[in-house]
Amino acid sequence: MKKVFLMAVAAILTTTSVNAQNGYNDTKHEVAVSLGLYSNSQWLDVFEDVTVILTSGAHASLDNDRFIGPLSAEYFYHAKPWLGVGGILTYGNNKQDLMLSEKKIGQISHSYLTLMPAVKFDWLRKPKFGMYSKLAVGATLRSESIDDNDDNDDRVKSEAESMVHVNWQVSLIGIEAGSPTVRGFAELGTGEQGIILAGVRYKF
Repeated sequence: MKKVFLMAVAAILTTTSVNAQNGYNDTKHEVAVSLGLYSNSQWLDVFEDVTVILTSGAHASLDNDRFIGPLSAEYFYHAKPWLGVGGILTYGNNKQDLMLSEKKIGQISHSYLTLMPAVKFDWLRKPKFGMYSKLAVGATLRSESIDDNDDNDDRVKSEAESMVHVNWQVSLIGIEAGSPTVRGFAELGTGEQGIILAGVRYKF
């Protein structure tokens, strides 16, 4: 997934704008890719993992955490210079080994795909610098599975389930800098894209 993210960033950076002759104020569309930390789903995983440990017997623990994401793709159309409307697609995946007395007895896997309609408020707009806030509310398709270790250990049973729940992203402050068409950005906030996220944005 990191390779996919890097390829998407490279594609944006190497794209030649067909509207290069236009100024920043003429851009109506923008696409972006980003990578974040500490999403809503990550925090939910922590609470669920504690529950799994408590129901798996004494001395149970989790090890070898392997997390991907949250990786996001965004699109916004600027109905007004300061107002963008669009959507955000976010993906994340987490796998951990379930251990008991230093022996692996199973694996816990979580994956989540989130689609959120969104609005972006560009409250500082300069040709090479900008500041903004962002709000998104949508739904997450969450898949969870527990796999045993195929050793006839009846302390862990394989199971899988999926659910849909409401999710959101509130980025209180975002900063972007670069050219009128290609910019790097970083955001601070809370939600499914993470408490902090960074990426590349292409305007056209």
